[in-house]
Amino acid sequence: MALINLKFASEVLGMQTEINVVVPQRSTKGQIGMSGEAKGEKYKTLLLLHGLSDDASTWLRRSSIERYATENGIAVIMPGAERSFYTDMKYGENFYTYISEEVPRIAREFLPLSDKREDNFIAGLSMGGYGALKIALKHPERYAAVAGLSSVADAQDFIEVHAPKVGKLVFGDEMKVPPEEDLFALAEVCNSSEIKPRVMMIEGLSDFLLDGNLRLKAKFESLDYDYTYIDAPGGHSWAFWDRHIQYVLKWMLGKI
Repeated sequence: MALINLKFASEVLGMQTEINVVVPQRSTKGQIGMSGEAKGEKYKTLLLLHGLSDDASTWLRRSSIERYATENGIAVIMPGAERSFYTDMKYGENFYTYISEEVPRIAREFLPLSDKREDNFIAGLSMGGYGALKIALKHPERYAAVAGLSSVADAQDFIEVHAPKVGKLVFGDEMKVPPEEDLFALAEVCNSSEIKPRVMMIEGLSDFLLDGNLRLKAKFESLDYDYTYIDAPGGHSWAFWDRHIQYVLKWMLGKI
C-alpha cells in the first residue's frame, strides 16, 4: 500500500490544496504482518470524508484505515473540506463542488483509479457522514454504496443547537437549510431514480446525534432503498469509528 500526499492547484477553490490517498500494492510480500488482495488495472475507490473538527489527515492519524484498505485491496481518498458541511458555502468556498466534482477527477488524473460506478463508494463520519449521504443521494449514478457513521442526519437541528456560527457561514444569516442540502428531502428525490446507492448508517447508542439518525432511518425505511441500519454500544468517538469502518469496507465490497 502506498500512502500519497497529493498537492495540487484547485480551480474550484482558487488555491493550492491537498488530498491524502492510500493506493493498493499488488503484492504485500515481505511486509511483516500485512496481507492484501489488490486486483485489476484500476482500483476500486472509497471517498472518505472527515468531521467538523477534522481535516484531510485525521482518518489517517486516528484510525487504521491504511491497514484496512490494504486488507481489502481498495484505494481511499481523504480530502479536506474545513467546516463547510460539504456545501458551496454562502460565506466561504465552494466545497461541495470541490469534493464532489474536482477531487475525484484530479485523483483519477494522477492515479490508477476506476471511474466505474460499481467500483466507487463514499463514506464519512459526523459532518462527513452528512456529506457522504448528500453527495451519494445527489449523484446516485456515481456511487454503488454510501455509509454514514454517526452522521449529522438533521443538519437544520444540528446548526441551530450545536453550531450556529458555522450554520451562518454555510447556509446564510437565516441559517435555513434548503431542500437540496437536506437529507430527508434528498432521500425522497433520489427514491424516484432508476438507480440508487445501497445505504448504510451506523450509530452509537450513546451518541448525541442518535435521535436525528433514528428519524432519518425511519425516512429511508419508508422508501425503496437497499438500506441497512446498525446501532451499537458507543458514542461520538474514534474508537467507535475505527471499529466500524472495517465493517463498512467489507459491506461495500460485498464481503458480508
